[in-house]
Amino acid sequence: MKTILVVDDEKNIRKLYEKELGESGYRVVLASDGKEALAQVDRCNPDLVVLDIRMPGMNGIEVLSGILAKNNRLPVILNTAYASYQDNFMSWAADAYIIKSSDLSELKAKIKELLRE
Repeated sequence: MKTILVVDDEKNIRKLYEKELGESGYRVVLASDGKEALAQVDRCNPDLVVLDIRMPGMNGIEVLSGILAKNNRLPVILNTAYASYQDNFMSWAADAYIIKSSDLSELKAKIKELLRE
């Protein structure tokens, strides 16, 4: 079973993704901020990370840098409500950039593609 780390400061988003991705057959690990996300990367060795960008403290771009420093082969999907970050040079280091939606079909399809399922 593949493990997905979901990083988002919004509790309801984490719960929704945990439910939806769990029902799709993934083991889901949650983190509410950047510091916790980096610890979870070490602790649970995820197969993929779904990462919010706008979070208090360490933002998603900073977390992405930390993740890539630990494991540059770990696929990361930047998942945000803001399209403006697509122009940020560092966001190009992510494997995908998806705008948040209540319809998770695009996110699920990208996860399948990146995990080559």
